[in-house]
Amino acid sequence: MRVTQAPFFDALIRMFDDATRAGWHECHGGNLSYRLSAADVSAVSEELSPIGDWLPIGLRVPGLAGEKLLVTAAGQIFRNTSRDPEGSLGILEISEDGANYRVLWGYAGGGRPTSELAAHLANHEVIKRRSAGRLRLVYHAHPENLIALSFVLPLDEVVFTRELWEMMPECAMIFPAGIGVVPWMVPGTPEIARATMEKVEEFDLILWAQHGVFAVGENPDACFGMVETAEKAAAILLKVLSCVPQKRQAPGTQDLRELAQVFRLPLKDKFL
Repeated sequence: MRVTQAPFFDALIRMFDDATRAGWHECHGGNLSYRLSAADVSAVSEELSPIGDWLPIGLRVPGLAGEKLLVTAAGQIFRNTSRDPEGSLGILEISEDGANYRVLWGYAGGGRPTSELAAHLANHEVIKRRSAGRLRLVYHAHPENLIALSFVLPLDEVVFTRELWEMMPECAMIFPAGIGVVPWMVPGTPEIARATMEKVEEFDLILWAQHGVFAVGENPDACFGMVETAEKAAAILLKVLSCVPQKRQAPGTQDLRELAQVFRLPLKDKFL
């Protein structure tokens, strides 16, 4: 089977198109990586072959030894992905020592992986261990309402989590671990990568203040849906705050505890 005909690829292309329509990827903003399953690799194995030499990652990720990952290209424009998938994306293989990668498919026209590759791989190693392999997708986007809130609310995880949970019960259902917060840092630096790695030990959704979000998920639908839900809640909160300086009513702690009991949600006391 060709890579572009594989079910996992179709799901990712739909995510690129949906995220573009949502307005989260101006110009070349955002990036994504997906760790292929054994079934994914088997389905497209006829098209996977080394292109070029092994190249250094810049760090070691032994937990990803031998893994294959689909990764967006540097400078890739999300809205063009479905029109030019082989130029916008590539599939990489990680060396057995976790220090190098090589291209197996894609990056047509001389492209290369996103400049955030090391950060993506470092976080993939964390979430693979943390979830016993269940989490496969790492996604960075620029949803405008969540970014706007980072100029308004205190950069505090308890505040952000509780405010979003109060807007819609689905927020507590979809990201019950809450939302992590990383203060503004220069994009693409080791500092923001390390700060995100610390947060992804606990959170699936992380706000990069005045920049965007970093999200991890089991598949494209789960990851996109989580960001979409948080972004809608942020939009509702901004509308409320534009009408009144303080909410007149909202679900309280007991309401959230009852929600957690009914839906068996592992909501943490620090957010209640």
